[in-house]
Amino acid sequence: MGIDSKIEWTEATWNPCTGCDKISPGCKNCYAEGLALRLKAMGQPNYRNGFKLSIHEHMLDLPLHWKNPKTIFVNSMSDLFHAEIPFDFIVRVFGVIRTAKWHRFQILTKRSERLLNLDRKLEWPSNIWMGVSVEDKKHLYRIDRLRNCSARTKFLSFEPLLGSVGDLDLKGIDWVIVGGESGSRARPVNPDWVREIRDHCQSEGVPFFFKQWGGTNRKRTGRMLDGRYWDDMPKY
Repeated sequence: MGIDSKIEWTEATWNPCTGCDKISPGCKNCYAEGLALRLKAMGQPNYRNGFKLSIHEHMLDLPLHWKNPKTIFVNSMSDLFHAEIPFDFIVRVFGVIRTAKWHRFQILTKRSERLLNLDRKLEWPSNIWMGVSVEDKKHLYRIDRLRNCSARTKFLSFEPLLGSVGDLDLKGIDWVIVGGESGSRARPVNPDWVREIRDHCQSEGVPFFFKQWGGTNRKRTGRMLDGRYWDDMPKY
C-alpha cells in the first residue's frame, strides 16, 4: 500500500507502522480505525491485528523503490510518535527519509510532547515536513511544541476542525491544512471557523490548504470555500 493516495494534500502514503489509540476529541471517529478493520476483514496481512499498534519491518525500505520524486505522508494509519513505537525504530524511519532525499516526507502527530522530548535525539533531514493535528482551541499547545522542534518545515492540520481556534499564532509555521470531518458520524464544521484560520494565514503570509467540508457525503459537499479552491503549498 502506498502509491496514489486519495488524500488531497499528498501524493503517496508509507506505513511502516499501523494502528493507534485515541487521545483527544479529534480521534473519536478516526478514519484510519475503520479502514484498518476493513482491511483486516479483507485479509490484508499488515492489518491482521486490526487497529492495534503494529510495526512492519518489511515496509521500511518502500520509499527507496520509488524513483520518481513524491510527496509522501508517513504513517497515515498510525502516529510515528506513539509511545509504543521504539525510539530506535523512529531513528530508522528517519534514516530512510534521509537516504530517499529525492522525496518529501510529511509526518503528522497529535503526540507533540513526545515529539519535543525526542527532538534533540533525532537528526532531522531537510526533506521532512513535520506537523501537528489541532482540532480546537484546547489543543493549541501542540503548536508551541511543534514550533520548538528542529524540523526545517513545520505545518498544522486542523482536521477534523471541531471549533473556533480563536487567536492563532503562526510564527514559525510554514503551511496550514483545514478540513471538516467526514463519514456517517461526522461532526459539523462551521464555515466561520474555517474563514477565521484562512484569514490568519492570509494576514501572516502562510500557505493555506482547504481539504474538505466533509459530512456524510464529502464529494457532494466538496472543497470550495467562498467560491474557490485553496490549494496553497509550502515552497520547499
